[in-house]
Amino acid sequence: MKIKPNIAVSDSGFVFNPDTGESFTVNPIGVEIINLLKENKETSEISNQVRVKYTVDQPTFEKDFDDFIGLMRNYSLIEND
Repeated sequence: MKIKPNIAVSDSGFVFNPDTGESFTVNPIGVEIINLLKENKETSEISNQVRVKYTVDQPTFEKDFDDFIGLMRNYSLIEND
């Protein structure tokens, strides 16, 4: 899964989709995940990095990650696979 290349993300969590003109705000973990996706990291790499840094268990990460990705798909921030 990949973030659309034209999606702009600031360090403060401001996300802008120029295709739709919509903007969103994400928390610091959301910014990290978006940046890792922009680097074409695999889900397993993202999981390992976030779980170690924030001391979260696998089931919690998976649920929260799936919810986050679902929202990003809903707002057309992710390219169709």
